[in-house]
This record gives sequence, C-alpha cells and structure tokens, in this order.
Amino acid sequence: MQDETLGHPEAQPVALPTEARSADERGPDEGRRGRGRPHRGGPRPDRPKKRDVSGWVILDKGVGITSTHAVAVVKRAFNAKKAGHAGTLDPLASGILPIALGEATKTVPFVMDGRKAYRFTVQWGVETDTDDAEGRPVATSDARPTQTQVEAALPSFVGNIQQVPPRYSAIKIQGERAYDLAREGEIVELVAREVRIDHLSVIEHDGERTVIAAECGKGTYVRALARDLGRMLGCHGHVAALRRTRVGPFVEEASCSIPTLEEGAPDGNGAHLQPVETALDQIPSVPVSRDVALRLMRGQPVILRGRDAPVEGKAFATCGGVLVAVGDIERGELVPHRVFHLGGTAPQRD
Repeated sequence: MQDETLGHPEAQPVALPTEARSADERGPDEGRRGRGRPHRGGPRPDRPKKRDVSGWVILDKGVGITSTHAVAVVKRAFNAKKAGHAGTLDPLASGILPIALGEATKTVPFVMDGRKAYRFTVQWGVETDTDDAEGRPVATSDARPTQTQVEAALPSFVGNIQQVPPRYSAIKIQGERAYDLAREGEIVELVAREVRIDHLSVIEHDGERTVIAAECGKGTYVRALARDLGRMLGCHGHVAALRRTRVGPFVEEASCSIPTLEEGAPDGNGAHLQPVETALDQIPSVPVSRDVALRLMRGQPVILRGRDAPVEGKAFATCGGVLVAVGDIERGELVPHRVFHLGGTAPQRD
C-alpha cells in the first residue's frame, strides 16, 4: 500500500461531490419538464426547497411532546432534508435532546454512547406500574424516608449495577416492544442487565419528595432507579419529574427551545447549529492533506505517518478544517467507517 503522510491544517478543503436528489427533492421544472398537469386548484403554492444543512441542534425539550415531534419541529425550523435524535426523551421529561441534521446523523452513535446527567424527583409512598406519574399504583406505603436515609442508600446504586428495566420500556421481547405487551395486559418479565451509574446526590428533600442528581451511562433507566430506591428504603416510590441536563458533550448552556426556533427563519437559526464534529469530542482529530482526504472519502484506508499521529483507537480526519471521515486506526492505518460530504452545509469550529 502506498505510504501516506499526515497533511497540514492549512490544507484546502476537499471539493465535495453533490449527491443525487430524489424525485421529491427536485424542483417543479426538473425531470418531467413540460409534461406535468396544471394544478386544478389554481397556481400551485411555492414550497420552500429542503436545505442541505448539517450540524447539531441542542434542543431543550419541554414537557408534553414526544422526541419524534420535537425532531419534526426542528427539521421544519431549519427546512432541513434529514434529521434524527440521539436518545429518546419521554414526553413527561424535559431537557437536553440532541438533534442531528444532515451529515450529523452519521455521528449519532457517538452521542448515544456518551455519559448522561439527570435531575429527577422521587415521589415517596407509591410505586406505579410505569414507574412514573402516569402509571397506576401497584404498591403503597405510609413510611417516608429521611434525607439521611436516602443519602445512605444511594451508594448501593453507584458503579456497575444490575438493573431490571421498567415494564413500560422500548426493550424488545421476541420482537415486540415491552410497553406494547404491557399495554395489552401481558405479564412482562424483563431480565436484569448491567448499567453504570457514576454519581448520585440529594439536591432537595422535603419528606414527601426527594430531588436527586444523577450521572450515568448508556441504557440506565432513571425510573427503575427510583423504583428500586423506594423498595430498598421500604417506602416505595416513582419518578414525579425528570430533566436531562447533559448528553455527552451537549449541555444546557448551549441549548435552545422550540419557541426560539419557530420564531426564527431557517437561515437565521444557523446560530443555534453546532458543528458535526462536536459529537466526536472524545476521540482525537487528525488533519490530512487533500489527496489523503479524497482516498478516505472513497472508503479507502490510509497509512498515517508523523510523530503526533495516533497509533490505535478511533479518530476523525479533517481537511482544511472540514470533517472528512471517522474510523478506527489499526497499526497506524486509518480505516474509515463513516465519510462526510459537508462542503458549505455545516458550521465549522473557530
């Protein structure tokens, strides 16, 4: 294999190819020009063309809307062709919902694997079948824990622990979602699985309720944590309120709300767009030359040389400040797993 070298940060950006557009993305005068029938209801209203826009929107989702609806609102606010979210947030929960536009959707797995932070309120005395305020009571107690008792119990849930997910969860059982089976009245028996919780602390306590801060890894259910904490304390409990304050590199300080986006124009909303590579903050960056970038964009592995080149692990390559590819470095060779076609469709880091 030809020996490749590290490029330089000042290298010119790659001229990125334009992807073919589907029929739904073509203008009214393209393709079947002259053969279309006139619109019977009068002149066809002009619809704004979908935009090639790429980046991350750090949405502060309000209570009462689904993650799917939130994605649709953001997609419309940017008039973007493609959008998706990184980690579902229940309608009853508020907080950080990272939404990927365009090429940023290729980096969703990196965000999904990131650490998350929550602030949640446990209502003592009642356990519900959904482990939150929407469910029906399945166990009650007159006992109430003191703050000291709650704080003494929290260390049992820190570290790598075994956790049984809520019966009303998206986990699949023989191809069916657990919450669908539970709604149909079937008895759902979920197997405990290992999750990691890094931090738990009491923020407020008034006897009836306790507000707790949590930092945890992928797959952890806060609802299950509240349920198990109530059982350990002998008083039962469920989540009465839940807010996600961080997902990977995305935090509240950089977030925006749906009303803010709806009030702005698609072009003006660009101020709320984070670079695609923001999702890759936990892995090293490798600047490459134009020739190396073109090889990577064709899906070809390249050998990296230079004293500062990573030897093993994941990394992403940039050319002239533009994200080109992300992949694994094996014995000094970068093997691309995702390639990007950004051009001028995404914001760049300062």
